[in-house]
Amino acid sequence: MTATTDDRFANSACLRARGTAQEGKVAFAELFFDLVFVLTIIQLSHSLAAHYSLLGLVEAAMLTMAIWWVWIDTTWVTNWLDPDKAPVRLLLFVLMFLGLMLSIAIPTAFGAGGLLFALVFVTMQVGRAAFTAYVMRREWPQNSLNFTRITIWAVFSGAFWLAGAFVEGEARLGLWLVALAIDYASPALGFVVPGLGRSTVGDWQVSGEHMAERCALFVIICLGETILVTGRTVAGMELLDGFTILLLAVAFLSTATMWWIYFRFGHGEAAHLIEHSATPGRIARMAFTYAHIPIVAGIILSAVAEEFALAHPHGAVDFKTASAIIGGPVVFLAGNIWFKAAIRGRSPLSHIAGIAALLALSVAVPLVEPYQLFMAAAAVLFGVALWEFLSLKSTRADHVATV
Repeated sequence: MTATTDDRFANSACLRARGTAQEGKVAFAELFFDLVFVLTIIQLSHSLAAHYSLLGLVEAAMLTMAIWWVWIDTTWVTNWLDPDKAPVRLLLFVLMFLGLMLSIAIPTAFGAGGLLFALVFVTMQVGRAAFTAYVMRREWPQNSLNFTRITIWAVFSGAFWLAGAFVEGEARLGLWLVALAIDYASPALGFVVPGLGRSTVGDWQVSGEHMAERCALFVIICLGETILVTGRTVAGMELLDGFTILLLAVAFLSTATMWWIYFRFGHGEAAHLIEHSATPGRIARMAFTYAHIPIVAGIILSAVAEEFALAHPHGAVDFKTASAIIGGPVVFLAGNIWFKAAIRGRSPLSHIAGIAALLALSVAVPLVEPYQLFMAAAAVLFGVALWEFLSLKSTRADHVATV
């Protein structure tokens, strides 16, 4: 960007000042906005645990993708709009209230609450995009045009969200799948609109520091939910014996290991890469908009697995318990492979081996009890974290010695 552009941004009523120390700062209003998503993640995990089946997994995955889309779209917007400015802060407060309603509708989204969920979702998506297009129209007309296209796409997908709310069963599921496909395909298609053209990755100049920190905070929310699930489950038990404390420690270790895998090697590298890339929008779109979906989904599924393992540690391992205990870490590691490959250009071998080891545990399902499978999965996760730590530590040591 030119100095003239930076000066124009600095004088804008709503845009962040580019090229300043405040450019990548996460505002308190954004943190306040995130509070709603604490409830949202809790609602998602509770709904999945209560209706755990193949259909329940599909529905939970769809709702998770919809919620993530609401949150990540808001994060992109606040990468450019300054939450410390009154109009933008008001937008976040409105979105926060609507997000609260969205969270309330989650447990019955595929039942009586379908219309509320769809109506609130569409209002958030269309309203935020239209607001952004409007406030950018003078200071940043090019990006205003981008958000005009986004608004049109949001209206297009919104028609399917609303149509699905008026039908039931498979018809709703099908229409909402179409709506999600439109939402998720639109960035890759450049939000192309006849007569208005399409966006290019060069149009999306973002702050890598802000984007990385915002996504990291969402991951923290999800990891925090696993701790809440663990604490709530154990607190509801009549007897707190040594065995329960051991399982509690394993659950905590599993959550801490997921934190380590994501934050120790990945989060900081992504921010640095985006800040020094000629096309930061392309990297941000792949590494944050898309690759974080399985990371978030894996953590939510792992929270459900902890609830199953703690509540019923003994007996035969049924399908739902095995699929949650094994599937949660597998999906989480798959997301980290995608994320780290997007920023490093290669997939971490430790994560690939970890997925193979987790899948191999399925052979032992008929022979073990839930707590044993849970401990084994936690051990694999810890092994992945240790492998990555040692391998990257050795690589960096060799690089320093060479230099």
